[in-house]
Amino acid sequence: MTGGHQERMNSPWSFGFRGYDPADEGRREALCTLGNGYFATRGAAPEGRADGVHYPGTYLAGCYNRLTTRVSGRDVEHESLVNLPNWLLLTFRIDDGGWFDLSDVELLDFEQDLDVERGILVRRLRFRDPQRRTTRLVQRRFVHMGLAHLAGLETALVAEDWTGAVTIRSGVDAAVANRGVARYRDLDGAHLVDREDFEAACDTVVVHARTSQSGIRVAVAVRNRLSTSGAPPALVREDGIIAHDITTSVRPGEPVRLEKIAAIHTSRDHASTEPVAEAIDAVRTAPGFDDLLGSHTLAWAHLREAFHTGLSTSRAAQQAVRLHVFHLLQTTSPQTADLDVGIPARGLHGEAYRGHVFWDELFILPTLNLRMPRLTRSILLYRHRRLDRARRAARRIGRTGAMFPWQSGSNGREESQLMHLNPLSGRWLPDHTHLQRHIGIAIAHNVRHYVESTEDYSFLADFGAELILEIARFFSSITDYDHGRDRYVIRGVVGPDEYHTAYPDRAEPGIDNNAYTNVMTAWLCDTAVAVLRELPRYRREQLTEELGLHHGEIDRWKRMAQRMFVPFHGEGIISQFEGYERLAELDWAAYRDRYGDIRRLDRILEAEGDTPNRYRASKQADVLMLFYLLSSEELSRILTGLGYDVPADTIPNNIDYYLRRTSHGSTLSAVVHAWVLARAHRPNALEFFDDVLAGDIHDTQHGTTAEGIHLAAMAGSIDLLQRCFAGIEVRGGVLRLNPHWPAELGPLDLAIRFRGQPVAVRITGRTATVRTQPDPRRPPLPCACGDRTVHLEPGGTARFSLGPRAPAEG
Repeated sequence: MTGGHQERMNSPWSFGFRGYDPADEGRREALCTLGNGYFATRGAAPEGRADGVHYPGTYLAGCYNRLTTRVSGRDVEHESLVNLPNWLLLTFRIDDGGWFDLSDVELLDFEQDLDVERGILVRRLRFRDPQRRTTRLVQRRFVHMGLAHLAGLETALVAEDWTGAVTIRSGVDAAVANRGVARYRDLDGAHLVDREDFEAACDTVVVHARTSQSGIRVAVAVRNRLSTSGAPPALVREDGIIAHDITTSVRPGEPVRLEKIAAIHTSRDHASTEPVAEAIDAVRTAPGFDDLLGSHTLAWAHLREAFHTGLSTSRAAQQAVRLHVFHLLQTTSPQTADLDVGIPARGLHGEAYRGHVFWDELFILPTLNLRMPRLTRSILLYRHRRLDRARRAARRIGRTGAMFPWQSGSNGREESQLMHLNPLSGRWLPDHTHLQRHIGIAIAHNVRHYVESTEDYSFLADFGAELILEIARFFSSITDYDHGRDRYVIRGVVGPDEYHTAYPDRAEPGIDNNAYTNVMTAWLCDTAVAVLRELPRYRREQLTEELGLHHGEIDRWKRMAQRMFVPFHGEGIISQFEGYERLAELDWAAYRDRYGDIRRLDRILEAEGDTPNRYRASKQADVLMLFYLLSSEELSRILTGLGYDVPADTIPNNIDYYLRRTSHGSTLSAVVHAWVLARAHRPNALEFFDDVLAGDIHDTQHGTTAEGIHLAAMAGSIDLLQRCFAGIEVRGGVLRLNPHWPAELGPLDLAIRFRGQPVAVRITGRTATVRTQPDPRRPPLPCACGDRTVHLEPGGTARFSLGPRAPAEG
């Protein structure tokens, strides 16, 4: 990795840093976050408080709160994932000296290692204080993967050349707020009220508080136990902290260890009487650090094995993929399955996007579908529970069906900001990205592919069909019939690109006939009709009656699937939206020369008094999203069904056209471009794949990783290996493979599940080997590659080989 950050690469299972770099601490904290799907804690130094270098943060899935702030003369209500009291707080002092601070000592050695094999974070440092005393410090921490409410921190301190007393202060810092994103700091971030603390036992302190608007009660209890004898703990309350000061004598070479066990409970918990009592009981009955660490590493090992992704490429690539799997599972895990939560775009790793849920599951769920489908089911149920609110949102703008929000949080209300700050110009600007109605299509797509991958037809009947039908109903209601064209059109929306939120000569926001939205609307309508047909008759009749569906609506869906308008220009180029070809071309070379990195071209142009609405310039894939979600055969079928010619060079020509006009201002852009280039431009695809792997590790978006990792891009890297390069998908009840993994990169190994059975897949070039586990109770699994289909018995192995690949273009 980049030498400036001094990443350690001793093992592909270890990701860490050597040397202390205050300017890089935010990125390191995000990348070293530990979680279990229920809550996560950033990899901040235990002695640190929010001070411009350190930013401790603990976030609990689904714990949102709303506040109102006056911004630019208007009241802005905003909902955020709440930063909870910091359970990590631990510092120390020698004799009567000052409390430990990295800036006050001479660092002789500093290492921080995230062990992704065992799910622990280890920090080692050796320092010399102003009194010339040399000390070693080792800290290990975990967030328990099997026991959702528990976490642990062990601190071992060794005096090398001095004798004296050391006082360790360990407790909870309740003086926290949401202040982790600079551009949100004009917004009120004090979400916790009614804070109280007390000493529950001689080794235990407790903080409890309530979120100001949502009323969620939160309790954090910590238990401190010293390995050696010392003075009785002294209770300390100051500056929002409650802690125990524990003093003991130290001699050279004799370690002093303090074990800290923390428990977090809230009023949202299942099987809970009251959060304070539950948190106290959890730490009172918890085993010691080593025993908890052992059970945690076992739970993590079992989970990690289910998501095994093995590369034989460079150690850096192996490390990056394992880190991506790790952070996916810190955010969503078996602990998430019974929770009413979505997947925040930036994980549980920071406060960017205020913890909101966007369309990111579109890129995440394919990895879960073939490994832990109950997590996908849970995430889709998060959407279904908010279906009534989506219906009310549609009615509020005079439409029917269900209009899901672009940004969702606690209850499914639209949480998109009405204004956003451009940090380059310092101006607050109107934000129209809530017009990305295509979020509903993404939800429908997720439902359809979950059911196809898992054959969970009960979910389709009970929940999924209703989602798809109500989303189709909404898109039908925003579609107008254009008599002059004899086509259906959609006006006033925003596409995935996000740069284009209006026409340069039009006051009202939105653009017309975004090609991605229109084509996927045709897909949606066709899918809705097919789902109705596939349901058991009794359920079809029930849903038709409950939803008030009538034949006229269904007939309109059928017509829309055949007559949606898709704009084109030039030689078969699908226009990103109607009128796109009339926009000016951007002088890309001039802007790169002037600014270097132009990923956030929108901010650059606005700071110049200009707008990206004037240019053929995209933040990320828009038209190309069609080639990501739809196979070439499926896209050709839809466009041909709509009455458009699809020459053989349509896809490559469109890829080339839009690739030259994209700034890649989103980490998802590299995921999509790697995918669409994989078949014909393999070297270019691998370059984009490398960009995906580097995204957060190298902070390629310049400062955004510190605010939270980009979870969809991380999961997208796994999906690229699974569905793109290995060509693994379930279609028609058959596990299908179409490998395109470069043979020169060595074998690619993947663990998946199909029909409840563990399956090991190895890909080398265009050869695939599939193995199943022995289990005489299981039926054979249908597997296909090319024109060959086998029914693989339990414990069997099948080897498939496709013909030689045509040479890839450079």
